[in-house]
Amino acid sequence: MTVITEYGKQNIFAKEPPLEIMNENEENFLMEQAERTNGQLAMLGFVAAIGAYVTTGQIIPGIF
Repeated sequence: MTVITEYGKQNIFAKEPPLEIMNENEENFLMEQAERTNGQLAMLGFVAAIGAYVTTGQIIPGIF
């Protein structure tokens, strides 16, 4: 959908995807997966920060 404002500028809006209704089981599963993935990535980042500090003596090598 293209809309032209009163100043002659063109606004192009993205098309919105159709809404999907999820049941409670699907929603809970997705939330659990998101929490698990977030926790695993946080642990990986923490271990990487400790490894960088041990090997270089800097928290973020090249910055601090």
